[in-house]
Amino acid sequence: MNIEQKIKELTELLNKYAFEYYTKDQPSVEDSEYDRLYRELETLEKENPQLIRSDSPTQRTGDVVLSGFEKFQHPYNLFSLGDVFSREELAAWEERVRKDVPQPEYICELKIDGLSLSLYYENGILTTAATRGDGSIGENITENVKRIKDIPLRLAEPIDIVVRGEAYLPRKNFVKLNDERELEGLAPFANPRNAAAGTLRQLDTKVVAKRGLATFLYQEASPATNDTQEEVLEYFEKLGFSVNPERKFAQNMDEIWEFIEHATAMRDQLAYDIDGVVIKVNNLATQEELGFTVKAPRWAIAYKFPAELAETEVLSVDWTVGRTGVVTPTANMTPVILAQTNVSRATLHNIDYIHEKDIRIGDKVLIYKAGDIIPAVQRVLFDKRPKENEPMHIPTHCPECDSELLHFEDEVALRCVNPLCPAQNREKLIHFASRNAMNIVGLGPSVISQLFDKKLVSDVADLYHLTATQLAELDKIQEKSAQKIVDAIQASRSNSAEKLLFGLGIRHVGSKAAKLLLEEFANLRKLSVAKEEEISAIPTLGGVIATAVTTYFETEGAQKLLDELEHAGLNFDYLGARMTSDSPLSGKTVVLTGKLTTLTRNEAKEKLENLGANVSGSVSKKTDIVVAGVDAGSKLTKAQDLEIEIWSEEDLINL
Repeated sequence: MNIEQKIKELTELLNKYAFEYYTKDQPSVEDSEYDRLYRELETLEKENPQLIRSDSPTQRTGDVVLSGFEKFQHPYNLFSLGDVFSREELAAWEERVRKDVPQPEYICELKIDGLSLSLYYENGILTTAATRGDGSIGENITENVKRIKDIPLRLAEPIDIVVRGEAYLPRKNFVKLNDERELEGLAPFANPRNAAAGTLRQLDTKVVAKRGLATFLYQEASPATNDTQEEVLEYFEKLGFSVNPERKFAQNMDEIWEFIEHATAMRDQLAYDIDGVVIKVNNLATQEELGFTVKAPRWAIAYKFPAELAETEVLSVDWTVGRTGVVTPTANMTPVILAQTNVSRATLHNIDYIHEKDIRIGDKVLIYKAGDIIPAVQRVLFDKRPKENEPMHIPTHCPECDSELLHFEDEVALRCVNPLCPAQNREKLIHFASRNAMNIVGLGPSVISQLFDKKLVSDVADLYHLTATQLAELDKIQEKSAQKIVDAIQASRSNSAEKLLFGLGIRHVGSKAAKLLLEEFANLRKLSVAKEEEISAIPTLGGVIATAVTTYFETEGAQKLLDELEHAGLNFDYLGARMTSDSPLSGKTVVLTGKLTTLTRNEAKEKLENLGANVSGSVSKKTDIVVAGVDAGSKLTKAQDLEIEIWSEEDLINL
């Protein structure tokens, strides 16, 4: 077999395995086999770059930084759907359809709360991906869409077709993304839809690949190749697209409403957000016969779930300073019950948000839970606004240190840039002591606030000079608790250096980035004098992190703090295994089960990860090793049945 044929065979095989894994959730090969074939393809492509195929899986992870997005003219007008918000409105629409179609048949589908996409294929190859835009002109986001792993780069048939669908961020990936953003001092996304939209507008394709977007495709925008919408969806599945399985054939209003009630009941259990149900006339010829209004098709409608709203009054606004200096407004309101919880505060996000909605103190407003999680203002009830209400006063100076606030052109936030701002320092101390940083047990926000207010600490180095006597003088701290905190502070001196680096709160440097940096440079002092190009050369790290790290360590304050921490006896060395491909457990999946007697579960997990292992919570055919402690139960039994290698706790400690 020649090289070109081998590359073609590997590409098609890997795409088949990826389709089974990401779209069907039915992998037919182990991850190790996929990785082996992927590495073989990478090697062949590196040696023969002229033979790289456009649908190669290696093209999904390329590090491309875009300069912007070009406008894209859709050849087919992409209409949006009309909305209804009650059974009565939906029934009125269905009655209008029935007047023109004596016995209509419908297909009911979930309305995915994401970002609309159009995908263009020529001869079965993805050529362009674009946002809907205004329905006529969108933006070309092809490079980003190629990083969504369930979108086929080559279809199962060599056809020309245009398909529409929705890109969304699964809930678990949304939670993970916001956790990472908060650890890095960035504002969290309000909901998965905003996160999906923000991700697809990233100029760095590595970011898109990392966040784990997914899609559901639902409509053929080009001239139809099937007779019904149901057949379109079945055909899409054959072509390799991800199609939502939750749909129902219906013949009347009662059956439609039955599916809406089913969707409402299952909404919270889904792995993704939905905001309603889409009802379409099933027959495509009938769709064409019904046609369009100026704005929307007559043959389809979107039933939107009603948002639970509550009326309240804005009493005041608190402006709080985070550890990165961002000043965030929060409204204090008359308490109301919303989504079964008592709500008296709502985020106002930033000054642009306040201006856009024209929110003023004393206004009556309707609030809702954004993404069913975060209380937010839907709109101001202007007809109830007192005449004396004036536009909200936007602070010009930091509420904590009185330094002038800045509003940078590329940010929506107000920011205090005073490095000595007490609010920032207090938040930095809280972050430094947190579990994922130095993990100083007992040193929570309330204790740190007291220490700060009593001027016992001003920066993180001061923590290492605290005594049990000083701590025992704080409210609700007994002598025994004070000694435990001192012991925890003492223990943190020995942490591996990546914990300390993360604890410093350098912008954009999360816990994973901190570990990668110290794995590479081994010592915090060595990292502190590293050049920007040395840092940006580390795989998966980029220029933004490199700039943030070098800029931080170039400051006089950072160097002084390092001196103080070193003088206090903190460890500056990376204590984990330096990850290489020949690390003892590199790439292996390990499961812990039973009661460990020498190590805690977290200690065992950390040791395994330092040896290169992926620690999983369940046993499967993909598991390489099970570490069995005392009273190991069903996981051990399953591992024995699957003939998986079994280790004792002693085996792990010896390694």
